[in-house]
Amino acid sequence: MATEYDAVVFDNDGVLTTPTDRAVLVDAMVDAFGDVGVTTPSDDHVRTLMGPSVDSLHDIADAHDIDPHELWTAREYAAIEAQLEEIEAGRKHLYDDIDALTDLEAATAIVSNNQHETIGNIVDHYDLNWFDEWYGREPTVQGIDRKKPTPYYLELALEELGTENALYVGDSWVDIQAAEAAGIDVAFIRRSHREGYDLERAPTYEIAGLDAIPDLV
Repeated sequence: MATEYDAVVFDNDGVLTTPTDRAVLVDAMVDAFGDVGVTTPSDDHVRTLMGPSVDSLHDIADAHDIDPHELWTAREYAAIEAQLEEIEAGRKHLYDDIDALTDLEAATAIVSNNQHETIGNIVDHYDLNWFDEWYGREPTVQGIDRKKPTPYYLELALEELGTENALYVGDSWVDIQAAEAAGIDVAFIRRSHREGYDLERAPTYEIAGLDAIPDLV
């Protein structure tokens, strides 16, 4: 028998929309370095800027004698611009099974590690304003520490929804860990890009697509 969830919160990339092509993000990182005067960043520094900790961000900024906050701001807005181009070109698109969510009686929200502005661009471009709330990461160094698996943005969404029993839907270990930290159930969606993806923690549910959500709720 299905649990009566009064809210369902969704990760975005790999859940609602296709993941951004890695090559696009790599090019955005190179552009970000160029914006702060670094014309030949090493491959290692480019990879680090894709998903740094606060400490590793400071390390690469120190290596180039630049301000870490300026580097991170350049990084975030380069990624926002690059992903908007992908969205508008239809290369970063909704999964077809998102239609299964439109008649849910439970409240819905999006919580993503992607930038808040990028999630806003997705909501606007694909007319997803039927989601009750949506949160992405603020484009600040502080936002690095607030991304999942830290449940900071997830807990903000749960508070806004006023939920007593929510389900989180994600496609990675950070989603499972964030849901556990927030004290809610989690459904892991194993799409094609997650074939062979091992999980250290077992989710409450494992599903193949969003069309399984109505039965869970």
